[in-house]
Amino acid sequence: MYLGTFNAAAFEPDIFTQHVAWQTERLLQLFNADAYIVPNPHEAGLKLVYNGKYIARIIEGCNALSVIILFISFVIAFTGKLRQTVLFIVFGSVLIHVLNVGRIALLGYGLYHFPKQEHLMHGVLFPLFIYGVVFLLWIIWVNKFSLYAGKTV
Repeated sequence: MYLGTFNAAAFEPDIFTQHVAWQTERLLQLFNADAYIVPNPHEAGLKLVYNGKYIARIIEGCNALSVIILFISFVIAFTGKLRQTVLFIVFGSVLIHVLNVGRIALLGYGLYHFPKQEHLMHGVLFPLFIYGVVFLLWIIWVNKFSLYAGKTV
């Protein structure tokens, strides 16, 4: 429903994807990289340009919103005390978002310097990293904060 509010025919990415792309651009620039984003005229996304070379596209699937929703759903499914649940959801969501921006920046750097390793980086290592972090957060949640913590089945 959220994504449906944006005009896909005009190739306008959603605001969260724009925000992630902008933060990725700023992070790369923080490390003195010549990086910038431009609208993609062919799809609802943005182009990441690194050292003058179009290196990657940032689309809705890159913003980790679906991963954050999955994380939140799990925490709610294995609920804990209200305050702890809310704080863990906020902390975990911010952590996932920050790591995702770093992931995209590192991927841009890696694609520029090691273009032949695209599948390994984009298809294996970086998804493994982001989902691994989510899995670890779930383990921490279930074992330390959930109402099910310490209960044996």
